[in-house]
Amino acid sequence: MWVQGHSSRASATESVSFSGIVQMDEDTHYDKVEDVVGSHIEDAVTFWAQSINRNKDIMKIGCSLSEVCPHASSVLGNLDPNKIYGGLFSEDQCWYRCKVLKIISVEKCLVRYIDYGNTEILNRSDIVEIPLELQFSSVAKKYKLWGLHIPSDQEVTQFDQGTTFLGSLIFEKEIKMRIKATSEDGTVIAQAEYGSVDIGEEVLKKGFAEKCRLASRTDICEEKKLDPGQLVLRNLKSPIPLWGHRSNQSTFSRPKGHLSKKMTLDLNDENDAGNLITFPKESLAVGDFNLGSNVSLEKIKQDQKLIEENEKLKTEKDALLESYKALELKVEQIAQELQQEKAAAVDLTNHLEYTLKTYIDTRMKNLAAKMEILKEMRHVDISVRFGKDLSDAIQVLDEGCFTTPASLNGLEIIWAEYSLAQENIKTCEYVSEGNILIAQRNEMQQKLYMSVEDFILEVDESSLNKRLKTLQDLSVSLEAVYGQAKEGANSDEILKKFYDWKCDKREEFTSVRSETDASLHRLVAWFQRTLKVFDLSVEGSLISEDAMDNIDEILEKTESSVCKELEIALVDQGDADKEIISNTYSQVLQKIHSEERLIATVQAKYKDSIEFKKQLIEYLKKIPSVDHLLSIKKTLKSLKALLRWKLV
Repeated sequence: MWVQGHSSRASATESVSFSGIVQMDEDTHYDKVEDVVGSHIEDAVTFWAQSINRNKDIMKIGCSLSEVCPHASSVLGNLDPNKIYGGLFSEDQCWYRCKVLKIISVEKCLVRYIDYGNTEILNRSDIVEIPLELQFSSVAKKYKLWGLHIPSDQEVTQFDQGTTFLGSLIFEKEIKMRIKATSEDGTVIAQAEYGSVDIGEEVLKKGFAEKCRLASRTDICEEKKLDPGQLVLRNLKSPIPLWGHRSNQSTFSRPKGHLSKKMTLDLNDENDAGNLITFPKESLAVGDFNLGSNVSLEKIKQDQKLIEENEKLKTEKDALLESYKALELKVEQIAQELQQEKAAAVDLTNHLEYTLKTYIDTRMKNLAAKMEILKEMRHVDISVRFGKDLSDAIQVLDEGCFTTPASLNGLEIIWAEYSLAQENIKTCEYVSEGNILIAQRNEMQQKLYMSVEDFILEVDESSLNKRLKTLQDLSVSLEAVYGQAKEGANSDEILKKFYDWKCDKREEFTSVRSETDASLHRLVAWFQRTLKVFDLSVEGSLISEDAMDNIDEILEKTESSVCKELEIALVDQGDADKEIISNTYSQVLQKIHSEERLIATVQAKYKDSIEFKKQLIEYLKKIPSVDHLLSIKKTLKSLKALLRWKLV
């Protein structure tokens, strides 16, 4: 609900002097300091603010309105400008307390949110009645900067800039308000401070406002006690000439708090009464100025020019002082950073000195530890990292691959012809034709018997069960290593890619291992030559550039070779390598399952063939009995008799 708005141009010129100050309540404590937070800006000198002591009240009001207003009825009839309603704020769709300022139309009203100060045009449907317990005074108060007003001839652009500038100083910021007076409309005249910054002085410096003219005696509020300086001002018959009273005031620059070289109007140094403009007693002495005299135009211009130059020099001095402070702070920061860098450099130097002392020892110990790991790895077959188990599986599939028996195709053809002959016999209607079909069936039966004999013999010679057991064991071992295979198309390109990858990896590993062996051999030779150098029993000089190689280069080469071999042996394979192995595994598993299905089909045909052969042998050996033949004959006669009876 914090809304920074702009009031109309006319509101900026409502008060150009202290004539709006009215009789003050005896209970009001002027010069009282309040801590407030700016909530709405009307112009460069007028704003609304909330006391920080009423934060809880604002929260309670918001909670109560959110519970009451959604269920409350919209207002009917005439709106009471003195009554508090609930208004639905358009920006956040939340309810806030408001008062009606103006009826714009039948459906539109101008309202002010009394707890924040901003205004908005609302529909009547967005204004509701609220209960009596929420009908209390507003949380936000209207404030005006002490001793300032908006010039009557100020441009609209400058007016807007002044409003924005004041908002940047106080909007949603905690400021201190030193109360000076109260206007007829309840506006609190006060001096605003944000930390050590006098907000009124800042607005005045920017030229968004000017100091008020001295009001006549009848316009100034009456107080019970006035100091002598104020009594003198009240008894003056001829007012002191000010820039604001001059008819040609646009010719001169607006004053920034000074009347002349000897007469100063200071709006920040009030007496204890606290609400009227006073002059120091020495500035009211008769010898300092003549109340009835006229000030020359040249004198006014000179004074004004001096005032402006003085203000300019003061601004430059303040800017230089700020720059000096910033540079001083920067120097301190750089000094601290330099000290930190120096300490870090000392620590690094000490570390390097210690490292140099133990460099050879540390390097040799690290190399020895790596050699221990390398010895263990040399005793382990790492060919599995290059897909050796998959290669072995492919070799098993290629060498003993089971193919479809040649006799199975012939058996399938003859079996189909035999089945067709049986069907023809069943559908035959004539005896002569049936005898021919039976003869053909018997001939086909003999061929089928011979084909079954060939198929059974070929299957018995193929060691089918042994091949199936090999495939099952191979499948189980691969699944234990690689897990579930992914679906994929059968492609010989995958196997070719696997073989190329395997050859490249094997060649790379062989090269690295050879390089490691050569580096270790060179290091051992160096140690052997060094041993002779330090052996006192060996005569002759052995120290020469040819005999003593660069040990740093030898160690560097040896460490590099050992690390490469360990990396190949220990480091996990990359994504590309894993993808090749995974695809190859899927292909191998598909080939195994395909061959297993073929074996299962052949085994099923083998069992059916054995059963057929058994039944055929029993059929051929079986001789029909006389009684069975007579029963058949009797059945035929009965059928013929039944047929004749039906024909008759």
